[in-house]
Amino acid sequence: MSRLHVTNDYVLELNNVYHAGQMEASTCLEKMVGNSSVGVVLKDVSVEVHGGELMAVLGSKGSGKKTLLDVIARRAQGPTRGQILLNGVPMSMRLFQDSCAYVGRKCHLLEGLTTKQTLYYAAHLTIGSKVSSYVKSTRVKQVMADLALVHVANHGVHFLNQSEYRRLAIGIQLLRDPVVILLDEPTSDLDPLHTYMVVSILSNHAKKYNRIVVLSTEKPRSDIFPFLDRVTYLCLGDVVYTGATRMMLDYFRHLGFPCPELENPLMFYLCLSTVDRRSQERFLESSNQIAALVDKFRLDGRPFRKCAVSYADHVMETEHRLPLTAYGRPTTTQVLTNLMSREWAVLWNCGSPIGRSHFFLRLLLLPVFFFLLWIFYYDLPLNQQSYASRNGLLYSCLAGTMFLSVASTVAVHPALRTRYYQESRDGFYFGPSFILARSLASLPLSVMTVAAASAIIYFGMPISTNPFQYLLFGSTLWAVHYFMEQQTMALLMLVKSSFNAALTSLFLGIVYLNVGSAMVRAIPGLPDYLYYLTYVTQSRYAAAVLNEQHFRNFSSLPSVLNATLSIPCPSGTTFSNYGCRYSNGTHYLMERYHLTHPPYDDDLRFWLNFGLNFLFTGAMFFANIILHIVPLPAFVKSKFRG
Repeated sequence: MSRLHVTNDYVLELNNVYHAGQMEASTCLEKMVGNSSVGVVLKDVSVEVHGGELMAVLGSKGSGKKTLLDVIARRAQGPTRGQILLNGVPMSMRLFQDSCAYVGRKCHLLEGLTTKQTLYYAAHLTIGSKVSSYVKSTRVKQVMADLALVHVANHGVHFLNQSEYRRLAIGIQLLRDPVVILLDEPTSDLDPLHTYMVVSILSNHAKKYNRIVVLSTEKPRSDIFPFLDRVTYLCLGDVVYTGATRMMLDYFRHLGFPCPELENPLMFYLCLSTVDRRSQERFLESSNQIAALVDKFRLDGRPFRKCAVSYADHVMETEHRLPLTAYGRPTTTQVLTNLMSREWAVLWNCGSPIGRSHFFLRLLLLPVFFFLLWIFYYDLPLNQQSYASRNGLLYSCLAGTMFLSVASTVAVHPALRTRYYQESRDGFYFGPSFILARSLASLPLSVMTVAAASAIIYFGMPISTNPFQYLLFGSTLWAVHYFMEQQTMALLMLVKSSFNAALTSLFLGIVYLNVGSAMVRAIPGLPDYLYYLTYVTQSRYAAAVLNEQHFRNFSSLPSVLNATLSIPCPSGTTFSNYGCRYSNGTHYLMERYHLTHPPYDDDLRFWLNFGLNFLFTGAMFFANIILHIVPLPAFVKSKFRG
């Protein structure tokens, strides 16, 4: 593996780089089969930038600015030719992730955290284990000071204005002190004052720490001109000019294109490098002029590209320190711990509306629903109707656990998922670590909410006071709750819309209940193909456990409606007119399940069903791990990264 030689002088070089990529939007089918139309996006690009310099990549929309940054970061899809070197070492994805950083135009941060918390967890996720916690905390304070974020340190991310949010996104990458930082349109949609502020901060960072900063922009303002040490003008993938900003004026003046007085030179030469499409004549004229400029720079531009800016005016201020990226990455255990802590920090941040909503959804929603069930089912008479009522109660508990698990997951997981896609692309951690940390963080929360909800039903109604039965009841519902959570997370991995993912997961849950639970339709009445289909639904086993626990005496566990307890049919009542349908709990279960009726086996094997219920939960968890290991198509992942 190539490693960067740590030095006081850093040089990023691109030599004769060509890149072919997608030229126009493709249909979903074309993306899946890899039949998208491609063309040359970058043509013979040669660029050089040194430590302590800020370089701006300028060009109109479609000129190749973002593609150039993606090629340097080894993120671009499609074939690339040419050399990309950092201190003479070929740039690989691993080298870029270890020593460099990329700030995209869109960055989605976790809204339940404060500015300081966001940087704190980012520091512990990105800075190596050899660096002490004190140094990491000091680094967080330093970055907040450098980016003028100290005054909003304790403000929630969702309360930040656009400029503060953008600077915080930059700060996450600056924490580990990368040698090279690439920024795609960092000043887009910012007002002039904040544009000036962001560019000046980046320029100061480059000079103070001797780092390389490369940013792209489409509409450069004149007031940022003094901060740009180098500029690169692109037009449809061709380099019109790249080199020192101060020499740019002399170069174009020599070619017969002097910048008018009081004109913004950055915009003037950007217009010169843009094809004029207002008419066919102007299109041909501007295209020919740009082609001539490109050919001229290829012949005579090498001295400008190689020319380095003198930094004698700030050399004494430069800190030639060892970058924190040289200390490696945190261990897997540290990554898992910090991902879990970050998720819990959002939950327990009761001062934030996001934190309060997460707290209610993940801990209180299910108990509230079960409390409503308790109110509705509290006074159950002991008669023939008790069987149907108790079946309805168990069905409501099972369905409510499934559906509310889906609801809480789609409300919480999408933000974590989007952050994962962005952080995994930066190499902070990868799929298995994310889903493992996510599952471990959710485990105690799901146990608490299901335990509280089950206690309301079990101890608040005349069912049983046996703690062991309560444990069986609660653990059965917990396995269902966790299964649906894992299933929904798997769907959200592929489907960006929370609403669509929720509908899909709920639809599957309804199928599980209607086909396999025997609470809506008796299993003996199912056609053979549906009967055997029930074997692959978790609800078959969970419902069988609940039904057997509450309607039949098994082992030595007591039950209210069991084989030894008969329900009388009093005369002179509507029940006597209807007839005594069930003499006891076992009689009721015989209508719902196969009980030693060949060719079918006994459907009610309590401990087997209990174990299979948990097996489904474990299988879904491991399937989720595998889904996060298998590479996904780029067009799927790009939906979540912005």
